[in-house]
Amino acid sequence: MERWILAAAIGASAVLLPAAQAEPLKGEQAALHVLNRLAYGPRPGDIERVAQIGVQRYIDEQLNPPPLPAALAQRLDGLQTQKLTAGQALEEFQEVRAEAKKDKDEAKDMRRETIGKLAAETAEARLLRAIESPRQLEEVMVDFWFNHFNVFQGKGQDRVLISSYERDAVRPHVFGKFRDLLEATAKHPAMLFYLDNWVSKAGGLNENYARELMELHTLGVDNGYTQKDVTELARMLTGWTYAPRRLVNRNETFVFDPKRHDNGQKVWLGLPVKARGEAEGEYALDVLAVHPATARHISTQLAQYFVADVPPQALVERMAATWRDTGGDIRAVLRTMFTSPEFMDSAVAGAKFKTPYQFVVSAARASGAPVTDVKPLLGTLNRLGQPLYGCQTPDGYKNTQDAWLNPDALSRRIAFATSLAPNTDPQMVQTALGACVSPRTAAMVASSPDKLRAAMLLGGPDFMQR
Repeated sequence: MERWILAAAIGASAVLLPAAQAEPLKGEQAALHVLNRLAYGPRPGDIERVAQIGVQRYIDEQLNPPPLPAALAQRLDGLQTQKLTAGQALEEFQEVRAEAKKDKDEAKDMRRETIGKLAAETAEARLLRAIESPRQLEEVMVDFWFNHFNVFQGKGQDRVLISSYERDAVRPHVFGKFRDLLEATAKHPAMLFYLDNWVSKAGGLNENYARELMELHTLGVDNGYTQKDVTELARMLTGWTYAPRRLVNRNETFVFDPKRHDNGQKVWLGLPVKARGEAEGEYALDVLAVHPATARHISTQLAQYFVADVPPQALVERMAATWRDTGGDIRAVLRTMFTSPEFMDSAVAGAKFKTPYQFVVSAARASGAPVTDVKPLLGTLNRLGQPLYGCQTPDGYKNTQDAWLNPDALSRRIAFATSLAPNTDPQMVQTALGACVSPRTAAMVASSPDKLRAAMLLGGPDFMQR
């Protein structure tokens, strides 16, 4: 079985790039497509529901999602560490770290337990939402924007700040104005710490955040700015820091420290910038959020994530035009993409190869089983090379085929699918996946022993694509 899946999956990579524009998707195929792109694949009954209400209504629902189901909301509410503000989490971190420095084994155990519980509940909250929430596009966009504004959980204080960062800086803004999202990430202590802007000051400049703010978060690599612009922006952002102790009881820990700010005259992107303290950084965010290069750069990334590894340029330009016309309204840009003929073109259906995160979450959804323990899922993500919150570099995890398609990774995916099989009804999985299962795969499954069928469906080449 494994040899067949490996050969078929690697062979399928040759057809993952979309062909010339073909016929628009219809019926069950269209329903499956939007569930694979706006959601983490279908759960049992999803394809039938979307086909019945219509693709456009489903898109509208996802862009304006309903409240969480009561049972899921209650379970999330039980994760007590997820209610900690950034300041409260930092306070706990400082306290247990101080105790651990006394070199007492008991204190060190307490430190590991405190940080471990917060990390475990943060991961549980993310996976529970991704697998069980009907607000699927919201979860997909959380994944997209977290990678876009990536911070690494393994770096110092970010061990306890990831939860607040995702909850307070990313999640509330996934469909809103990009300018608000940009500011929320810029001022959150997780980003300030990760890219070292919290220690940047006049006479001790750190350019890490300023560089990534232009290179990754907004304009794009080498897109109309120079190294001098990076330095000037870093000067404009001096004094943007946070107070991990003084504001522990408040939800916001951002502080502008005028004593750290470089008050000298600056020239950034060809224009003079007068000394205005914190307002200099705000001005920079205003400019970057609506810059034409930002509109094009992020529209390209969105189209790559949702449509094809090499996105259609005509679509990117229309999305960028919507960005410019609306001042960076993310929901409006998404609507332009989702209602485009390029998005609903049958040539792009199944043209994206799933990342490990997408694969694991979609397999859990397709199985239809309730999530009782996320630890095995987290272990699988580690083995597949995409640990949750574990990307060390600021560019985040890639979402393209060439980053993830290789024989070793496929073998590990098959092993995960095999581990799910004993508790999974293969007929229910096959029904849930609908047209995702090709005639060739269906024939292979039908001729195989019942105990292998679920593994063949969830570890097969059809399921690797979306």
